[in-house]
Amino acid sequence: MSFYQDFKNTILDITSDNFKDRSLALFDYQYDTNEVYRSYCTHLKIKKKNIRRLEDIPFLPIGFFKNYEIKSEHWTPEKIFLSSGTTRGNKSKNLVRDLDFFRQMTKNTYEQFFGPLDQQIILGLLPSYLEQGHSSLIEMINYFFNHAQKGSGYIDMQNPNLSHLLNDDSKKTLIGVSYALLEIAVKNPSSKNLSIMETGGMKGRKKEIVREQLHHMINQGFRPKNLFTEYGMTELYSQAYAKENGNLMFPTWARCLIRDINDPFTFAKKDITGGINIIDLANISTCAFIETKDLGRKIDAFKFNVMGRFDGSEIRGCNQLF
Repeated sequence: MSFYQDFKNTILDITSDNFKDRSLALFDYQYDTNEVYRSYCTHLKIKKKNIRRLEDIPFLPIGFFKNYEIKSEHWTPEKIFLSSGTTRGNKSKNLVRDLDFFRQMTKNTYEQFFGPLDQQIILGLLPSYLEQGHSSLIEMINYFFNHAQKGSGYIDMQNPNLSHLLNDDSKKTLIGVSYALLEIAVKNPSSKNLSIMETGGMKGRKKEIVREQLHHMINQGFRPKNLFTEYGMTELYSQAYAKENGNLMFPTWARCLIRDINDPFTFAKKDITGGINIIDLANISTCAFIETKDLGRKIDAFKFNVMGRFDGSEIRGCNQLF
């Protein structure tokens, strides 16, 4: 059995105890088989034999996904996801080797935090993503619909019966892009059986605001049962979720590290704001070690907050409202 197939088959067995060893094994594989990543390591004068800790692993700047095909081994993609960047120019792209694996990992991630989808009604409010096409978020949500309870699907902001739909007796979760949630919030108060999951920022439709203000406005409008946050990006197979206090967590096979703002090869201590690096071990066929343009800080070994963007960075991803 190939390394790729074996790693894919055992990814759900990853725990905090074996995360380091599995990360180092995947680094070795991607160093050997990913031409772009190996060239980047060579440019940094980093040798594979010297990588012994998570902190030693070089993280590929996320901008490389705009200008290069990031692949480990040679294969033909089943699908190509494009980022939802609000600026003109190249969009980041994620070449997907196995679409079913991507779908299953998004489902496994969600269910690790929120329980089985087949016991939930999932609603989607993602107009800008539907307009864009080639969205990994839409692929994920469509897969959720197929595994959730009857009544799941996208909602229409112009539906005259929208308030009744959101306020009936059934418990449901509405996953929505932030600007669209704000547009319908004031029209649909007292949604006592509704949980809301916000993601995606304003996408140039409204002025960007801090997360605390966004949550205040959503709570004032909907008065939902729960208010959650999803944080993900085109380049990842896994997502982070915040269930309470805004503290995000990845599933057991992914992790956030915070790098020093002024030195990308040094890592910041807990509660110090720095750049977010992500290890996503589900990114077997691309690159699992990504240096993002987001700012954040660690709360503990597994929880983190997103604080915003580096100055001059393109607004993109889900979620930029921190």
